[in-house]
Amino acid sequence: MLDVRRMQVLRAVITSGSVTAAAAHLGYTPSAISQQVSALEKETGTVLLERVGRGVAPTAAGLLLTRYADVISRHLAEAETALADLRAGRAGRLSLRYFASVGPTLLAPALARVRREHPGVAIDPRLADPDDALAEVARGDADLAVVVRRPDEARHPGIRVVHLSDDAYRAVLPSGHPLAAGRVIDLADLAGEPWVGSEPPGPCLTPIVDACAAAGFSPDFVTTSEDYATAQGFVAAGLGVSLIPRLGLSARHPGVAVRRVRRPEPVRAIHAVVRASALDQPALRTLVEALRASAGQ
Repeated sequence: MLDVRRMQVLRAVITSGSVTAAAAHLGYTPSAISQQVSALEKETGTVLLERVGRGVAPTAAGLLLTRYADVISRHLAEAETALADLRAGRAGRLSLRYFASVGPTLLAPALARVRREHPGVAIDPRLADPDDALAEVARGDADLAVVVRRPDEARHPGIRVVHLSDDAYRAVLPSGHPLAAGRVIDLADLAGEPWVGSEPPGPCLTPIVDACAAAGFSPDFVTTSEDYATAQGFVAAGLGVSLIPRLGLSARHPGVAVRRVRRPEPVRAIHAVVRASALDQPALRTLVEALRASAGQ
């Protein structure tokens, strides 16, 4: 493999017309320049310079390598500029994963801030299953993921977990339901009701099941929809009651009543997960800070 640094020395000699002039430009001794050119000639197996009067002139092989050295120099300069832009947050790409209910509430304002502060950074947000999203971050396929995690969930090596919000579940009842008359409902009061499931098996369903168990019962799911809007429609039609997280109720069905729940109040914990090694990217740090700010509001 050819030594790029020696190719640059050869280019300097040919451009300046002499070893002495190249040495002055590069800050080397003439002897050091000659040694570099000799080493490159050994690597290539051909003569690159020939003596002409008091100076030197390139052979055909020397001219060929000089042209490639020019290309390499331009590419190196472009790489240095691109790297500087990336380090400063002026360029690059952020790939992130999220689940639907955090999109309009947490993610949208956070992405708007990143776009304002880092307009040169491309943003690639994609919906993903929370279980898959963490694995994508760990593999380096995504820079950040917004996920729901249990308090006792094991930490992954090299992954930084940032708490964003505790999203409480609300009771969703048909608008004419007797329990809708109160502002707060004891969870145990829903024990004898038919239930509309609003969550798939996983970290978002676990808080509901655990809270119901703490209240002394297991919910009787008569139908299930993994879409919050549809689940509200099922409730409005009288199929049952449901628990839906606050962030999932940004679009509320007119035929339901939403009430706080207590004793206990089910809560899902929302976190951002990133690789600790990736946090040197200014745009990624801004995104984490913006997500925390959105959650605080």
